Amino acid sequence: MSGVPDKVVDGRIVEVGSVSGYARYEDVDKKQLECDINAIKETMAALSEEDFEHLLKLERWGRAFTFGGYGLMVLMALVGITSGFSFWMFAIVAAVLISTGNVARWADVVHPILHGAYDKVPNIPEKYTKRYFAKGARRFVDWLDWIKPQAWEYEHNIMHHYHLGEADDPDNVEKNLQWLIQSRVPMWLRYVIVYAFAGTWKFTYYAPNTLRILENKKNRDQKQLEITDFAIDPRKKNGLELWMEYLLPYAVIKFVLFPVLFLPFGTAVALNVLIILLLAEFFANLHSFLVIVPNHSAEDIYMFNEPHKSIGEFYLRQIMGSVNYNTGSDFKDFVHGFLNYQIEHHLFPNMPQSYYQKMQPLVKEICKKHNLEYRQESVFKRIGMSIDLMVGKTKLLRVDGV
Repeated sequence: MSGVPDKVVDGRIVEVGSVSGYARYEDVDKKQLECDINAIKETMAALSEEDFEHLLKLERWGRAFTFGGYGLMVLMALVGITSGFSFWMFAIVAAVLISTGNVARWADVVHPILHGAYDKVPNIPEKYTKRYFAKGARRFVDWLDWIKPQAWEYEHNIMHHYHLGEADDPDNVEKNLQWLIQSRVPMWLRYVIVYAFAGTWKFTYYAPNTLRILENKKNRDQKQLEITDFAIDPRKKNGLELWMEYLLPYAVIKFVLFPVLFLPFGTAVALNVLIILLLAEFFANLHSFLVIVPNHSAEDIYMFNEPHKSIGEFYLRQIMGSVNYNTGSDFKDFVHGFLNYQIEHHLFPNMPQSYYQKMQPLVKEICKKHNLEYRQESVFKRIGMSIDLMVGKTKLLRVDGV
């Protein structure tokens, strides 16, 4: 496997070029960093209806994309566009609209709500609180996807956020892809595998992995052995749960019920609707892969061999283990799912999306004060760096023995 060779610097393993003039991990004043980061909260105004209105705006935008896509499919059925160049032109537009709405629902709405970001907004409607949103039957109203909301909430909000870059981080890309990195598969084929994976990853990786992580929590609570492999075989308990509670509810409603609704227009139209929905699902997987995976995976991102020992060290790891994308207008942030503020989000995971735009310049100044690298680059550059990591061409930086 190619990559930059390791070297030892003051008892820790790093990669050549990793220090790059920035402060070393062990030299950062973590207590002062804690005070500086905590002080940001004091500069923020109390949560208000304005922050909730910002969420509702993002929700409306996402629904506009979704309804626009489905509306275009209805229009195609009414006009009789069922084949040829015109069909594919409209089909791709409809699929992009639906997929954008799909990703927006997850990243711009579900993500902050399940972090409890709006729970303290005065007079917040109960359905937008963490306690109520997507719970039980409301899953079918609030967030019907391949992933069970409660499983993703634990996998993401607890295990990922509070074990970032550690062995217990379920989203540690380098660790999860060791089966490919350590294989004898030619490099060109590794890239092909990753590209194919990107188009299916919500149901081939995220759904079974969130189930596995949640089941392991239950097993630890009951002092049972943990599950190490994904549950796919429906003949097994966890495999059956994966299919019955994660995959089938979404698949049946999205790819069976919706096309059936178009049968009055003819079998050909119903089949075309299925094609468009499958295209939309593929695009949604690519879009979510693009904005989620690069946040913590590239050769300039750190991983850690031990749990953090203080809040200041926790803050330091969120900065050293995360990267932002380009930021700007609400719409630019919307299509990034506000994941372009990943550093701010990991420092303040239970804050509303509107706060990150205000916090960013303050976080940048603190990083400058402590001589810490504040990584922010185009998402397209970062996805290339992430894929290089996934195929084993590069590897994460290490901070060991701290």
